[in-house]
Amino acid sequence: MPDIINLLPDYLANQIAAGEVVQRPASVVKELLENAIDAKATSVQLIVKEAGKQLIQVVDNGIGMSETDARMCFERHATSKIKSTEDLFRIRTMGFRGEAMASIGAVAQVELKTKPHGADTGTKLIVEGSSIVTQEPVVTPSGTSICVKNLFYNVPARRNFLKTNAVEMRHILDEFQRVALAYPEIAFSLYHNEVEVFNLPSAKLSQRIIGIFGNNYKEQMALCDEETPFLSVRGYIGKPEFAKKTRGEQFFFVNNRFIKSGYLNHAVMTAFEGLLPKESYPFYVLFIDIEPDKIDINVHPTKTEIKFDDEKTVYAIVHSAVRKSLGAHNIAPSLDFEGDVNFAPLQPIRIQNNEQGFEQERKTFSSAGFPAPSSAPKRVSSAGWEQLYEPLRNQPTGEERISSSASTSLLDDAFAADASPATSNKTLQVHQKYLLVQVKSGIMVIDQQAAQERILFEKYITSLQKKAVISQTLLFPQTIELSPADAALVKELQAEFLELGFQFEDFGGNTIILNAIPADVQAANEKELLEELIEQYKNNLATLKLDTRENLARAMAKRLAGRLQTRMSELEMNSLVDKLFACEVPNYTPAGQKTLVIMELSQLHELFQKN
Repeated sequence: MPDIINLLPDYLANQIAAGEVVQRPASVVKELLENAIDAKATSVQLIVKEAGKQLIQVVDNGIGMSETDARMCFERHATSKIKSTEDLFRIRTMGFRGEAMASIGAVAQVELKTKPHGADTGTKLIVEGSSIVTQEPVVTPSGTSICVKNLFYNVPARRNFLKTNAVEMRHILDEFQRVALAYPEIAFSLYHNEVEVFNLPSAKLSQRIIGIFGNNYKEQMALCDEETPFLSVRGYIGKPEFAKKTRGEQFFFVNNRFIKSGYLNHAVMTAFEGLLPKESYPFYVLFIDIEPDKIDINVHPTKTEIKFDDEKTVYAIVHSAVRKSLGAHNIAPSLDFEGDVNFAPLQPIRIQNNEQGFEQERKTFSSAGFPAPSSAPKRVSSAGWEQLYEPLRNQPTGEERISSSASTSLLDDAFAADASPATSNKTLQVHQKYLLVQVKSGIMVIDQQAAQERILFEKYITSLQKKAVISQTLLFPQTIELSPADAALVKELQAEFLELGFQFEDFGGNTIILNAIPADVQAANEKELLEELIEQYKNNLATLKLDTRENLARAMAKRLAGRLQTRMSELEMNSLVDKLFACEVPNYTPAGQKTLVIMELSQLHELFQKN
């Protein structure tokens, strides 16, 4: 039998390895930024074009590399970080495997310029597809500059899988923010298509958080600082009342390395238990410092997952630290940001000791629990009951009834027409949240907000496709300051926002001037609406694979549905029902939530124990 097992050529092995390390432009950004940090840089500049598809460049003032090291860094498993197995369990550097540069060089055109401090000249290398094309001396500043051009130029299938520029830039911003938060003592800057997005000087952690997320975070943060013999926890947590409806601003760092941990996130969320509004998520930036031999970071190619020797102890300390911080800051006044950042004081709860009301209530009831004979019966208006029974006076005969089902069912397309409400039936509103409509098979209950979300989504997605949205010009244009990341996102999506009806212009920096909003949106709190829309868009971006227009339509519908009035007139209720059944998919919201439920007559009979 002939031999069939062969050694792969280096270029092919590097491409395979690159599939694990380099998944998208943000992966390259992460690796290059971490290399700059390991090189002891005090200033790092990131330059990207076309969301990293055309160019990613990182320039640092670190220690630089010699000519030999510059060539060696593109070899597989070539690293300066570890030399023995023992070193693997004492790692404090960001990189250690020696795979990043080899993987990047396998799938991109790379130009490296580097010079050690004190050297007269530096080294320039050009690498394409794992092959060194050029190596020559060059005049360059001390430190290292790496240009990564045309990512996946030699792997067209991988390049085709890249998302839109807005999506890829969002991932780059995420990686940049994580590294910038982990090292506030290092100055970072970011330029996209020659426009400055971030310019973060060396600062304290609190100032770095403001630089990344905006000035409104000054009042939101509380210091968290806990020291134990096993580990230390430090950082900032957000006030519960500033929690957001979307995830994305929760950061855990272990030995300054960003990690993703649902387990530790649960520790924080349980510490906030009872303090957060429903379906809200607090902001936090927490750093855990622990001995390297107590953790294993070599469990995932991206190093974002870590194993702890004693997970339960880590969980307990994190939970206790957050809980302690919440307790301490709830009783302290809010101070200027340059000092400690604390919560506003809680107002004392005053309970009036008044038993008179209870005595009066006791007198109106007998010991058996029925109204006392001496109490005069109140006259109850029957108008409300007559309105409730009115739709049932034209109840179909038994022969016309549809056979009942065993359980509450969702309105499916198959019987949508049969269950559609008759226009003559009266629609009732229940607790300003649900609409009650009589249908042939029983009663239809409509979730008011979910129905509005479905109606708005189909309206906006149609408008975006036809580009036929009408705007209303604001009497007083609104100046809105956004976080650097949100400002970059809004500018990237300016054309799509215009199609939705938002008209704004760049005012410089992270500020825009909002001149118009969609015609059907009430002109109030425009800044809050835009921020909520951006937040919902980012949340969809992180959890769903949607194109830009559908994402914006979903985000707009979700946010506006929650803002619409809850109390409705009969005309408005009937209009809502009609619009819902005019939708292509009336059964569900865009996210798959039910908009309506049918309760059949048989179920009502069972509730009243009727045959």
